[in-house]
Amino acid sequence: MAVEMKREIQGVVVAIAGNKTATILVERRVMHPRYHKFVKRFKKYLVHDEKNVLKVGDTISAVECRPLSARKNFRLQSVLKTGVE
Repeated sequence: MAVEMKREIQGVVVAIAGNKTATILVERRVMHPRYHKFVKRFKKYLVHDEKNVLKVGDTISAVECRPLSARKNFRLQSVLKTGVE
């Protein structure tokens, strides 16, 4: 039996997208190939929030899971920091 490595992402909740779903913004820092400076890259993910506990501004950790809808492949693992609203 092989051990699966699930992807973990951390991001900030930017929107509550319907019931049990939140949109998070994940920031990566990558080195520019020509200028050798670190630049920020952003991507949004949909996260499944079973108990509807997330609020806009929260910093969360999410883990990869089976596809729950067409774009939702992550579920909430923990709330790292609550946002101010």
